[in-house]
Parts: sequence; C-alpha cells; structure tokens
Amino acid sequence: MRVILQRVTQGAVSVDGQVVGAIGPGLVALVGVTHGDTPAQAEALARKTAHLRIFEDEAGKMNRSALEVGAEMLVISQFTLYADCRRGRRPSFTKAAPPEMARSLIEHFIRTLRAEGVARVASGVFGAHMLVEIHNDGPVTIILDTAEMAADKAAADGAAADGAAADKAAADKAAADKAAADKADKSSSG
Repeated sequence: MRVILQRVTQGAVSVDGQVVGAIGPGLVALVGVTHGDTPAQAEALARKTAHLRIFEDEAGKMNRSALEVGAEMLVISQFTLYADCRRGRRPSFTKAAPPEMARSLIEHFIRTLRAEGVARVASGVFGAHMLVEIHNDGPVTIILDTAEMAADKAAADGAAADGAAADKAAADKAAADKAAADKADKSSSG
C-alpha cells in the first residue's frame, strides 16, 4: 500500500457536484493498494499515519502527530498511485489491486485510523470520479509505502541480528579466553 499525505488547512471531496467529505486542519491521505497487500499492512500504514510527527510544536518544529494536535483526516482512494510509466506515454495500472480488494483494504485503513483515535475521518466515494480540494499547508507532502517500511524493518532486524551475533561471538571469545587463563593458572601453580 502507498499513501501520499498532505498536511492541509482544509480539504474536501465532491462527487457529482455534492460535497461527500470535508475536513478542517489535518491530513488528506491519497491511498493506493496493490496486489498482495494485506489487512496487517493497512493497519501498519494507518498507525504510521496517525503517529507520524509532521505537525509543528510551539517552537515551529515538526514534532507533533495528528493525534496530538487533534487533526482530521480525509481519505481518498487513488489507484493511480500504482501507475507504471516506464514504457510508452500511457500509464499502465496493472499493479493496482482489483477494486474489491482495494475497497476492503481502504475501509480497513479508515477503521484503523478511527481505532487509533483520529478525531474525525472523512472519505470520498470508492470508484467514483471525485473532485478533491486540498489547501496544502507548508506545503508538507509525505509518501509512505508499506514495501519500503517492510524493507526498513528487515534491514533493522538484520542489523539487530548481526549485533546480537557479534555480542555472542564476543562473549564466547571472552569465555574461551577466561578458560584458557584459568587453565594456564592451574598448570603454572601445579
């Protein structure tokens, strides 16, 4: 899954000339789903979104999360986030998940945001032609991708495993050195 987060002063989405979702200060989340995405990934992405520190504190530093500032969120499904433009001049969307799968995971993403405590979550209409109004604040635009999050976690886990292996090797060497020293002491005193 991918999400493009835009910090906004306000956002709205309309379908057929009617506003179907609107928020005040917060985040507009443009969410795309690809084949193989899972509910666990939707949850991880929603938690990351809710807790990401991209709102300013009293000192003007990006140090506060959506939860801390009471931000609202507007979630818009966007299959075009998985456009493949490597060949030709017309994008391919074969990497985007089938609509039924994408709808389910985006709804799960929204439920998880609410469960995390996001003050208000609005959304567009899945599969509809939408007009999205975004008043970008900053501008602050952040891209999150579960594939990158998983790769970062695997790298961190690998580094931790390497560190644990190095610690064990050092402990084993220290124990062997102590055993050799004890044996040398016994033979020199006997």
